[in-house]
Amino acid sequence: MSSHVTLLHRTCYRYDRPVSMGPQTIRLRPMQASRTPIESYGLHISPKGSQLRWERDSCGNDVACVGFSNRLTHFDIEVSLVADMTVYDPLLQTSSDDACEDLPLAHYLNQADCAPEVMDFLADCPKSAGEDALEDMMALNEAIASRVAYQRRLEPGIWSPEQTLRNGSGSCRDSAWLFVNMARCRGYAARFVSGYLIQSAPTAEGAELLTGDLHAWTQIFIPERGWMGFDTTSGLLACEGHIPLAVAAMPENAAPVSGLLDRCEATFDVSMQVERLFT
Repeated sequence: MSSHVTLLHRTCYRYDRPVSMGPQTIRLRPMQASRTPIESYGLHISPKGSQLRWERDSCGNDVACVGFSNRLTHFDIEVSLVADMTVYDPLLQTSSDDACEDLPLAHYLNQADCAPEVMDFLADCPKSAGEDALEDMMALNEAIASRVAYQRRLEPGIWSPEQTLRNGSGSCRDSAWLFVNMARCRGYAARFVSGYLIQSAPTAEGAELLTGDLHAWTQIFIPERGWMGFDTTSGLLACEGHIPLAVAAMPENAAPVSGLLDRCEATFDVSMQVERLFT
């Protein structure tokens, strides 16, 4: 069976009146540092007539900057890509370099939210006896996944670490941000990741069901290994199904789409289609 899959991701915004739109930043291109090879990529914007330029920010993210001179009643974004989903072992990662990034590790150590609830949780998760950073972070990741139940949360924003702990549940972005802060409280460089998650599961008839979704997880810098991904929703390491689109010290700087818009009533629809590519 081919390891290649196609992903088609559409985001459609609709406005109740013609609006002026400020510059939009789109972070929906897989990072060059992604361990899942991307064979092809396309970004299509509607309506036509936009001014689009690509930039690479200080975190190494390739971002599309889009502007419109006319008023709009809709704004559509379509991403198409082909990914090689060959299975790999995330524990074999040894590279500590990210040639695309300009920021020092200290940038990902700042602004840790070490609220009492966070410190109490960390006290119940003692460090490994051998001071093994990877073992320590894997255990903490599993502890968060056990404590914080996943809930699909459609409203915007990210809960504070203490709010996520109090609720005992949260979206993937809530638990990922919780882990970022806990890792920083323990002295590790940590960053928030937004990306695609592609998963495969058998159907009742024995066929394959491929699904794709926008997802969030955490990357921790492990000495002598580099940046490693930890998924707080599953409690596992990120692997070939995790395709990072943007990383940042703060979640808002990794948002898939951000920008200014006139006051209006807006609705949006998101669809994701993933299929096995047979050749």
